[in-house]
Amino acid sequence: MTADHAPSAPTSPAAADENQLITERREKLAAIRAQGVAFPNDFKPEHRAADLVDAHGERSNEELEPLNITVSVGGRMMLKRVMGKASFCTLQDGSLGATGGRIQLFVTKDALGDAGYESFKHLDLGDILGAEGSLFRTKTGELSVRVTTLRLLTKSLRPLPDKFHGMSDQEQKYRQRYVDLITDDTARARFAARSKALSSIRQFMVDHGFMEVETPMLHPIPGGANAKPFVTHHNALDQQMFLRIAPELYLKRLIVGGFERVFEINRSFRNEGISVRHNPEFTMMEFYAAYWNHHDLMDYTEQVLRHAARGATGSATLTYAGRTVDLDAPFTRMTVRESLVAHAGLTFEEAGDAKVLHDKLKSLGEEPPAHWKLPELQFGLFEAVVEEKLWNPTFIIDYPVEVSPLARASDTNPAITERFELFITGREYANGFSELNDAEDQAARFHAQAANKEAGDEEAMYYDADFIRALEYGMPPTGGCGIGIDRLMMLITDSPSIRDVILFPSLRKEA
Repeated sequence: MTADHAPSAPTSPAAADENQLITERREKLAAIRAQGVAFPNDFKPEHRAADLVDAHGERSNEELEPLNITVSVGGRMMLKRVMGKASFCTLQDGSLGATGGRIQLFVTKDALGDAGYESFKHLDLGDILGAEGSLFRTKTGELSVRVTTLRLLTKSLRPLPDKFHGMSDQEQKYRQRYVDLITDDTARARFAARSKALSSIRQFMVDHGFMEVETPMLHPIPGGANAKPFVTHHNALDQQMFLRIAPELYLKRLIVGGFERVFEINRSFRNEGISVRHNPEFTMMEFYAAYWNHHDLMDYTEQVLRHAARGATGSATLTYAGRTVDLDAPFTRMTVRESLVAHAGLTFEEAGDAKVLHDKLKSLGEEPPAHWKLPELQFGLFEAVVEEKLWNPTFIIDYPVEVSPLARASDTNPAITERFELFITGREYANGFSELNDAEDQAARFHAQAANKEAGDEEAMYYDADFIRALEYGMPPTGGCGIGIDRLMMLITDSPSIRDVILFPSLRKEA
């Protein structure tokens, strides 16, 4: 049998049922079109469900009835119970609250008339309605609207998932986030919390003298991090361009230009793997302050995270994966070597012995590169053993120069930098350091990175001549930090995957 004559794949019973429902809804829409305007745009709801519940949720029916509180609401019909001449349905709008933005409508034939009530009976779950009426409380105690006017504003052509189970397929939730938000109160609450946290962070930054700026997302040279970029081509300029992997080098140019405190909450892109912790397109905040060092940055980063948590949840004591994370307590600070002693079962002397570290990594199935010296071996063992054990907020400090090409070297120990990373729940949340403002030193490190790239390291940095030129004009002593916003939102909302806190995460194309 040739491919042209191959039988089509069988349709599942569930798909067949859905196709039948869609067909029926399209027929209803066709009948509505024949009667006039199918998608009216002249209804404006004046009230929101959560506000009505907040204002009148404690009032008894005896209190409500004499007040004759007239309301106008709009939203999606999520539930419907048809019972003779009087029926109920539940409307869900965009507000959030104890009822999830839902309010009950009481619909009667007496109020709508025979034709209006018959039309209501043929409405489908998912339809978007506009309703006017007065507030009252039912015999079961539910705040409701006694409807006097009901209009269909938008016909829903696809049936919603089962009202009791919602969307059970996690990938489908990510692909069809619009349905996930319709059917899952926790999803809406999660992204509302993200919005609150971002708003509180912005205000906190501004209150502390930082200016919000916007820097390019298309870069002629990718820089600011060790990462593999997305590559594109600008036709008019006829040159290769890169989606930014970090805004760092542009923000530091602004410090050179005289803006002493700047921040950007930005989208960055890295052409790397996808996991529960990584998405190719992600949100981060980077901030830079003249005359700050890495100690100032650590103090301030603690405050930012506490403020974000309180802004989103009202508390800096969070629960993640069933365990408490206390952002109110002072964050722990330890060197890479001290962390190996605390969490890798080594003595202080062993943590400073290159052979011991090399053998330890090999025993874990890790093969250290031949060129690794003591600092890199310490950092390698830290990543292999220690990182996942850092549950409570912990700053790891004193990173080796070899893995910190943009950080200022310590004046007392030139082998390490004034850099930190913040770890919570076994993952990195922030990375900051006293910035390297020595143009000649930075040029030498760029050259070393460029040599690594020539040798095949796709994540090594390019040589950025314009950034070196900027440093040659003079950059004041500066501290800079980047905070992973998506990971912070995972923590704040107790979400196990980064995809849970990104409205539209990157996914493989549907088959």
